[in-house]
Amino acid sequence: MKVLIIGTGGRENALAWKISKSKNIDKIYMAKGNGGSQDFATNVDISPTDIDGLLDFAKKEKIDLTVVGPEDPLCAGIVDKFKENNLKIFGPDKACARFEGSKEFTKKFLEKYNIPTAKYKSFIDYDSAKNSLEEFSYPLVIKADGLCLGKGVFICQDKKEALESLEKIFIDKIFKDQGKKVVIEEFLKGFEASLLCIVSNNKLFPLQTCKDHKQIFDGNMGPNTGGVGTYSPGDKFSQKTEEEIRKILKGIEIGFNKEKISYYGILFIGFMIENDIPKVLEFNVRFGDPETEVLMPRLKGDLLEIMMKTLDNTLSEDDIKWKDEVSLTTILCSGGYPNSYQKGKEITGLDKVDGDVIIFHNGTVKKDGKYYTDGGRVLSVTSLGKDLIEARKKVYKNIEKINFQDMYYRKDIGLI
Repeated sequence: MKVLIIGTGGRENALAWKISKSKNIDKIYMAKGNGGSQDFATNVDISPTDIDGLLDFAKKEKIDLTVVGPEDPLCAGIVDKFKENNLKIFGPDKACARFEGSKEFTKKFLEKYNIPTAKYKSFIDYDSAKNSLEEFSYPLVIKADGLCLGKGVFICQDKKEALESLEKIFIDKIFKDQGKKVVIEEFLKGFEASLLCIVSNNKLFPLQTCKDHKQIFDGNMGPNTGGVGTYSPGDKFSQKTEEEIRKILKGIEIGFNKEKISYYGILFIGFMIENDIPKVLEFNVRFGDPETEVLMPRLKGDLLEIMMKTLDNTLSEDDIKWKDEVSLTTILCSGGYPNSYQKGKEITGLDKVDGDVIIFHNGTVKKDGKYYTDGGRVLSVTSLGKDLIEARKKVYKNIEKINFQDMYYRKDIGLI
């Protein structure tokens, strides 16, 4: 089979790595891919948001399956376009992608089907949002409704910060049309957990849990990022929490069916868990990054086969098996990320990394046989171990062999 993977990051790198091991794979193309994806795929110079260009390529090369990594093309309707042309594609259609494309849409769905989530209100102008602040206690959360490149969420500790956030969205228009609507919601306490589910015609098949670390500095300090480290399985849930999560998944399935949508692909659910009670923070409609980097090494089965069965409505729980080992990823970042940072720094030491450590490339480019930084998150250093201690030891031992100017990484992934 010929497979086209759309995306440029570590998530797509990990998917290509896993699919390359399938007994049914003949060739993998990546649009656009990155410096590391060339190890097991052919990079194609087509933007992930160039839907017409991707469609033309898939037709010309007779692609058997297209896998969509990022959310932008999903929200823009790439799945609908490919299906209209009788091309198999893994991901939700435009109607289902609204669960990530609009935070208000998701909140209304959760509320309608009695799925536990934070209390909220939505607004379309600065004054009404400002006047509502008295109804909330602090801290509170302000979210621009659209995608906003994953940067549209503000945790505000007091009214001053809340007003500043509303001004940035409504008056300064830093997110343009993605910020035309705002959701203000209560701040949930507890610990976060991520759960990815494969969805086949509205039936959810939960994958293994992950523990993600979003803040840039050790001790979960500093600004949020796209994720700078993770391990799987994540924090062990109590029996009560597991029961409540099962109820939530069932509620989501009921909601999907009652809304008369047909969801295929990935549903990524973010939970906040306090006193064993989970509440839904958000939905994403694609594989997580860096969650994919720790899940793919633990997955026993053939990912390509799993995806095809998902689309053919023949997937069963027996198709998704996991290794007993623990997996951990620490991301090497460009100095200054998630704010301003420089690109083009040469990366050395990758040839010295141990064979049982996997390097997934997030933001790199390859020139004349050398690798250079090309993003804020540069490399995902990943390893399996019999337990978290062993996996962590392997990762940090091998990080010491890698270097690029201003390289930064958290030292405490797997400790907290």
